[in-house]
Amino acid sequence: MKSWSPYVLLTVLAIALDQWIKYMVETGLAFQEKVDLVPFLALFRTYNTGIAFSMFSSFGDTGLIVVSLAVVAFVLYLATRTPSGHVLARTGFALIVGGALGNLIDRATYGHVIDYILFHTPVWSFAVFNLADAFISVGAVLVVVDELIGWRHEAKPEA
Repeated sequence: MKSWSPYVLLTVLAIALDQWIKYMVETGLAFQEKVDLVPFLALFRTYNTGIAFSMFSSFGDTGLIVVSLAVVAFVLYLATRTPSGHVLARTGFALIVGGALGNLIDRATYGHVIDYILFHTPVWSFAVFNLADAFISVGAVLVVVDELIGWRHEAKPEA
């Protein structure tokens, strides 16, 4: 278990930070009123009743909770099968699980996920998301990068 301690701690910290920021957003930011931070980044509190980009909102709360738990279980399964030397992948899995559980807490508590980060230009805007979504995305990139690094090492011919 000792080798998993840093990753468990990272997961717990990701959940705690995500939930703390969402609490601050819920208590201090007006609903669906844009607060520009810089020309391309704003805070914009809204609710997501689906998964990414509001997909699968027709599944309902219970269905999405089940899907989220299945994804977390699958990611944990992959993490346990990852050798200890794959620090990037294990870090990525920890961030994915932390982000997924952070959003799962919202869904189970409120029936929706609290989103608040908006990248935009005067004529375009990206979907509103939250820190948990960013953890999931960064975690996925780390897992892919770890796989690419491993693939490159395996692909090199022995001299």
